[in-house]
Amino acid sequence: MIANSRILVCCSVVLCLLGVTACDEKSPVGPTVPLSARFALAPGESATVEGLSLRVQFLRVSGDSRCPADVLCIQGGDAIVHLRASGSVTADYELHTGGPPHSVTTPTGYRIELTELQPYPFSSRTISPGDYRATLVVTR
Repeated sequence: MIANSRILVCCSVVLCLLGVTACDEKSPVGPTVPLSARFALAPGESATVEGLSLRVQFLRVSGDSRCPADVLCIQGGDAIVHLRASGSVTADYELHTGGPPHSVTTPTGYRIELTELQPYPFSSRTISPGDYRATLVVTR
């Protein structure tokens, strides 16, 4: 009877741990997204493109000098989004919000495009690094 209780408790713990890791948003595996569909990632998150051996990871944002929405600026500014594309070759890329290049072509011939970076800055608040969301699309 005691042995059966221990087995039941052990199995319950294992099932709980499997459930927690399967739902972990920071999992290195990440979701699978269709080719040519927009998807958003937070820093550290990644997504695998459906049917391809291509994984895109959003690493970080640097140099966010975009003009705050509540300020009148002479220039629009720029933010640099750092990505890692992994497949047959792994390479890091920088995409810019303020001008070319908005996209890069991977060694396997697929194009990764930055379509949006949120949140947009306001003069009265600082954006924490973990608050960024990069919206991307992968095409042929």
